[in-house]
Amino acid sequence: MKVALETIQSGEEFVAELRDEFPNVEFLPSDGKDDEMVNIRSADAFCGAPSREVFLAAERLRWIQCVGTGVDMILAIPEVVDSDVVLTNCRGPHAAPMADHVMGMVVTLAHQLNEMWDDQRERRWEPRKYNGRQANLVGSVMGILALGDIGAAVAWRAHGFGMDVYAVDKHPRPAPPVVKEVWGLDRLDELLSISDWFVITAPLTPDTRGLIDRRRVGLLKDGAYLIAISRGNIVDEDALIDGLNSGRIAGAGLDVTAVEPLPESSPLWDMKNVVISPHASAMTPALLSERRHIFKENLRRFLSNEPFIYTVDKGAGF
Repeated sequence: MKVALETIQSGEEFVAELRDEFPNVEFLPSDGKDDEMVNIRSADAFCGAPSREVFLAAERLRWIQCVGTGVDMILAIPEVVDSDVVLTNCRGPHAAPMADHVMGMVVTLAHQLNEMWDDQRERRWEPRKYNGRQANLVGSVMGILALGDIGAAVAWRAHGFGMDVYAVDKHPRPAPPVVKEVWGLDRLDELLSISDWFVITAPLTPDTRGLIDRRRVGLLKDGAYLIAISRGNIVDEDALIDGLNSGRIAGAGLDVTAVEPLPESSPLWDMKNVVISPHASAMTPALLSERRHIFKENLRRFLSNEPFIYTVDKGAGF
């Protein structure tokens, strides 16, 4: 049994840990794409996110363990979708830190903390300029696109701030106690129109790509804020920029963008009402440990011919 490891997963400590726990498995760490192509050729499993070129080099591959949650880049490889190779991901560990990050962006935008940090660096003390510029969170409406692990974690935190939470989901189910209502996607336009804070927690799939287009950006309540935490390419960034420039959209928090890294030419960089983070909202020490635990559990199941945990529906995209 051979398991190839993506370059980024090939740290000496992790590889030593795997070899100690699974002495009957041959682990093939990689140092660059060329190594990955060689290693995957004889591997039964691959830990990471192979490029199309790497995947096509495989000769006996049966399982891919994505170490993240979003699998859109892997499913962009048509041969993966059409194959019998099982794809699993690491759901769960990301939800809490990502939800914390959302609320950090919400509080930052509501209380102008990004501007206050600039004041601090410049040693400015000008309280009057903030008069009337801070937004009350209590009683405001948060709308969440997709009430999965991340969306639910955001909802609990928003409820703790006294916000009224609504959500839409492809598969609506009874609302948890902190969510007033969960609607189907057919009521997305209505959700946009009532949201003071609109949070995108949906995976990137054919159904969600471009879902918040220019028309729907225009449906956002005047003075609303938009937070994108899951994937770029769901919201029309040009329309968002236009709304921010006009003042109709009060602000945005973006941990994900359509192109990553965000191009230096993007006007988003210079907007005072935008908070940008580099797709790093979940990067806590616990995340890495828990993702490795999921991989080990699935490897144990693979060796024992037991059902995997967190198997991806390649048709649905998550």
